[in-house]
Amino acid sequence: MAFDVAAIRRDFPILGREVYGKPLVYLDNAASAQKPRPVLEAIIKSYAEEYANVHRGLHFLSNAATQAFEDARESVRRFINAPTKDQIVFTRNATEAINLVAQSFGGEVIGEGDEIVLSIL
Repeated sequence: MAFDVAAIRRDFPILGREVYGKPLVYLDNAASAQKPRPVLEAIIKSYAEEYANVHRGLHFLSNAATQAFEDARESVRRFINAPTKDQIVFTRNATEAINLVAQSFGGEVIGEGDEIVLSIL
């Protein structure tokens, strides 16, 4: 099965745009990654029908949002084969993630031969 770049591009609405007469190519993903249609649809559904604070409420919507958040953490845990979901930390962006690792672990915990896993998730 061939890698179909055109099919992947069709999943990203913004990549249908032209800039200076050429198809848009977006390479600034560390700062702000473009979203494929299924992600956009899930975001819209969440904001329109399910939005609530995570880990900060006792009402139905907050409990449902918290469960969805923790289910996502478990999915990531399985995907990267982490021993526990407590090892999965979500951040807002690459800068926050890098700063969190540097400030919380730094030279005290990370040593020669250790590995840090970065993901586009």
